[in-house]
Amino acid sequence: MRSLLCAAGAAGLLMSTAVAPAAADEPDGFRIGDHRITESSGLIASRAHPGVYWTHNDSDDGPYLYAIDSRTGRTVATVTLRGIGDPRDVEAISLGPDGNLYVGDIGDNLGGTWDHVWIYRFPEPKQLRDQTVTATQFDVKYDDGPRDAEALMVHPKTGRVYIASKKQGGGGALYAAPERLSTSGTNVFRKVAPIDLWVTDGSFSPDGTRLVLRSYFGARMYAWQDGRPKDLGSVGVPVQQQGESVSFTPDGRTLMFGSEGENSPVEPVGLSGKQLPESAAGQEADDGGKDGSGSTADGSALSPGLVKVGLVFVLATVVVTGLRRLLRRKG
Repeated sequence: MRSLLCAAGAAGLLMSTAVAPAAADEPDGFRIGDHRITESSGLIASRAHPGVYWTHNDSDDGPYLYAIDSRTGRTVATVTLRGIGDPRDVEAISLGPDGNLYVGDIGDNLGGTWDHVWIYRFPEPKQLRDQTVTATQFDVKYDDGPRDAEALMVHPKTGRVYIASKKQGGGGALYAAPERLSTSGTNVFRKVAPIDLWVTDGSFSPDGTRLVLRSYFGARMYAWQDGRPKDLGSVGVPVQQQGESVSFTPDGRTLMFGSEGENSPVEPVGLSGKQLPESAAGQEADDGGKDGSGSTADGSALSPGLVKVGLVFVLATVVVTGLRRLLRRKG
């Protein structure tokens, strides 16, 4: 009997060690604990401060942004914007290659009737402390008329700004800004591609080769080719109260999905195969992930979850075989 218990214990130990290391590849989720943040609508990983995410409230909460430490869920800095008008419906935040944060006051709860919306830009603070910063304000219009939008993305290589409108009358679409934003006049965003999704947020991968757009209950990944998106299929999204935000992690391997509500969760979803940004896929290949141990016959990467299951199955089979031999000997 003791032998059987020891074997069973060994099986449990082997299974736990087979599963545990892979979990370290994916960052932990966290909850936004600040009682002031009840409608977290945008999310972006900081470039200057590892482990920190920037967010803000929806609608007309005021000119405030919050830096959240993902290890604790606590706010480590509150930034107040000055030099701008009264925010009307702030919906999105992104980070450009110039080190600036871009805030999209682009929502339109009246169904796309405002004749213009705004983007605010300011340098990402070098120090995480409560502070007031001066922002630059840009006027924005769309070439095909007013739109309601909640997703603003800045390409990490070109610096061009994009907005994805919500699906409405003629369907959703992706719009591109002029090559450089200007304060001297209205910046007209031109339609790049239709988007068949009720978009609530979006994000470029750090290397600029992937674009993710999310809705309340789903998301899609796109390859970014010559300034246009190529659909790569759906991405799994965690069940949340009201799915509002998404950001790539700095290494590009994981998406962090956020929600509205008090103490709202930010949850990770790991990427694999063709949905991985090219830089992350290249690193995976260097590590052997696409050379026999981590790929399928067609060259796409295996899901880490499937690898775990396979390892557990093999180990369990070995243990069961050992148990049967022990039973035979005792018989």
